[in-house]
Amino acid sequence: MNVQSDRIIIFDTTLRDGEQSPGASLNLDEKLSIAKSLARLGVDIIEAGFPYTSPGDFEAVQRIAEVVGIEGGPTICGLARARTEDIARAGEALKPAHKSRIHTFIATSDIHLKYKLKRSRSEVLAIAPEMVAYAKTFTDDVEFSPEDAGRSDPEFLYQVLEAAIDAGATTVNIPDTVGYLTPGEFGALIGGIKKNVPNIDRAIISVHGHNDLGLAVANFLEAIKNGARQLECTINGIGERAGNAALEELVMALYVRRQYFNPFLGRPAESEEPLTNIDTRQIAKTSRLVSNLTGMTVQPNKAIVGANAFAHESGIHQDGVLKNRLTYEIMDAESIGLTNNLIVLGKLSGRHAFSTRLKELGYELSETELNKAFVRFKEVADKKKEITDWDLEAIVNDETQQPAELFRLEFVQVSCGDRACPTATVTIRTPEGEERTDAAIGTGPVDAVYKAINRVTNIPNELIEFSVKSVTEGIDAMGEVTIRLRHQGRTYSGHAANTDIIVASARAYISALNRLCGALQRQQSDATQAIATI
Repeated sequence: MNVQSDRIIIFDTTLRDGEQSPGASLNLDEKLSIAKSLARLGVDIIEAGFPYTSPGDFEAVQRIAEVVGIEGGPTICGLARARTEDIARAGEALKPAHKSRIHTFIATSDIHLKYKLKRSRSEVLAIAPEMVAYAKTFTDDVEFSPEDAGRSDPEFLYQVLEAAIDAGATTVNIPDTVGYLTPGEFGALIGGIKKNVPNIDRAIISVHGHNDLGLAVANFLEAIKNGARQLECTINGIGERAGNAALEELVMALYVRRQYFNPFLGRPAESEEPLTNIDTRQIAKTSRLVSNLTGMTVQPNKAIVGANAFAHESGIHQDGVLKNRLTYEIMDAESIGLTNNLIVLGKLSGRHAFSTRLKELGYELSETELNKAFVRFKEVADKKKEITDWDLEAIVNDETQQPAELFRLEFVQVSCGDRACPTATVTIRTPEGEERTDAAIGTGPVDAVYKAINRVTNIPNELIEFSVKSVTEGIDAMGEVTIRLRHQGRTYSGHAANTDIIVASARAYISALNRLCGALQRQQSDATQAIATI
């Protein structure tokens, strides 16, 4: 049986490896929002989490399997160590999915065997097939990963992979766990597996890699040329340490250079058929969603989705692009979902026109979400002449991607100037429904606002990141604020958009505090339940 594919399978691990980025912790609703967006994007497999690690992760995988893993949707995958308890937990969480996959792993490099697993090669060689076979009792779709494959002895790696495939693994994933390999080395590793694993034609070769040396995407493209057919990646390249291979970069490299890659997949070089199932027009929106919910901003010069990716400052470049875009642009901004629509709606536009335009942009809002977004739209439309699609997306993201509203900002006012002492007054509605007002001074207006909010909420925290960016051009542009707070070693993000940057800053801070407060409440609830079971 030959299961090799003539296209590239996109395995998204934003909700598993991506969430392991410091400070990128997501709650259930946020994970579900991202999973729905990934399904619209067209990813083949969503690695929804690591069910054994916590009740929260189990619940998230189970809920995503139920809501997103419907017929016609992506395969939902759960990660599990090569241990029966991990695998059984993953199998249970994935039950609601129409198509499910268990991804089990065990290290194979000598350094991991000696210092982490404290096991011999022969023990690992016995465990791998045994656990793959056990995973097959829950689902026919089993993926096996030899962790730290990039630093493993190739001959031992071949043996483990052969045993895993014989036991029923339908995908074997080759991880460059520490981002150590160069493209030539990674390509040779995949080529060696193709040549030396006798039953490799019975499994898809997948690759997973980290970006510690900035080589993850280049490594993956070289792996494709040598036989890899599944790419494990994340939106915006988020993940542990320096992150993972970025989905948007891989997909657009295969889109723009498909004539180059076609022959490696057995296609005519001139074929225009896409190499992936990704709807590239969903890339920009998915990128913004992940950035907003994780609090991890995208740097302006980031490939594909950075703010400057399609900007031209140089006069020579501007002149060339005006004459013919192909002079300095190798892809169209609209191909990733960016639009040149300038004025789409105004203050006289009605609810129906607003709803219709959001549907055209790919948003599916509940009646409650639509009502909240429409109220904000009217507020912004009274302050701005021109409402662009980017403004609409900022409004929707700000209204629908917020945590449960425990604290609510009712009023904020600042006084500042070059000869004045920055002072802020805030009124906040507490979780108990009480309105409290306080004031504070600071080094600037935002600092004063945050100090005043802290006086009211009385939740200890440390502000570790504050960033502001303009949604569109112009003096009346909406400003987006993203902040990150640290409390007891954990990081919580907040995001907000407003034409008044002070208001946006206050709302973003309240958003982060609501995430923090919600987490504290869940911890208290879990502790109460644990005591009740004793």
